[in-house]
Amino acid sequence: MAEPITITAEARERAGKGAARAARRAGKIPAVIYGDKQPPTMINCNVLEINRLIKDPSFTTHMYQVEVDGDSHRVLTRDVQLDPVTDDVIHLDFLRVGETTTITIAVPVFFVNEAASPGLKIGGVLNIVRREVDLVCRADNIPESLTVDLTGRQLNESIHISSVTLPEGTRTAITDRDFTVATIAAPSGLRSEAAEGEGG
Repeated sequence: MAEPITITAEARERAGKGAARAARRAGKIPAVIYGDKQPPTMINCNVLEINRLIKDPSFTTHMYQVEVDGDSHRVLTRDVQLDPVTDDVIHLDFLRVGETTTITIAVPVFFVNEAASPGLKIGGVLNIVRREVDLVCRADNIPESLTVDLTGRQLNESIHISSVTLPEGTRTAITDRDFTVATIAAPSGLRSEAAEGEGG
């Protein structure tokens, strides 16, 4: 897992919509840190810093170290509220995590070695069923992503989670079935030819 990224924030004394609007007018993003059996901490974050960090696809899976007036909080992003018109970030929820905190988190799935898939080579189409998979893991052991190797995958083959190597110390949140992550589907041209052959 990557090292935590530091976010510098300032304490916010008052809660409520009025205080939040005042923070936004001052170029800040209101936020709250909660969890780990500690009282919530209200903070204001720098809008430029958050706008830079949120561009990273791993914004919600990366660990952050929030520095607030000399105190340090290790957190994960749990909720991002956006303005419905401008899509600007207007509020953040951070989950405070301890050394033994176990969480369920959506981890992005990436596919590699497409050129080594016979099914894709003959014109098959990679149909991604799950772009993210919910994993259960310790907060200090969150994987950046899952990797699915397409080497040897054939046309009309389904790729199930059981064939994906999970990072050590993690498990899927869904445990009652071997769910599909992706399929290699025949293109419409091949399907049409097969249907005509059957009809003939």
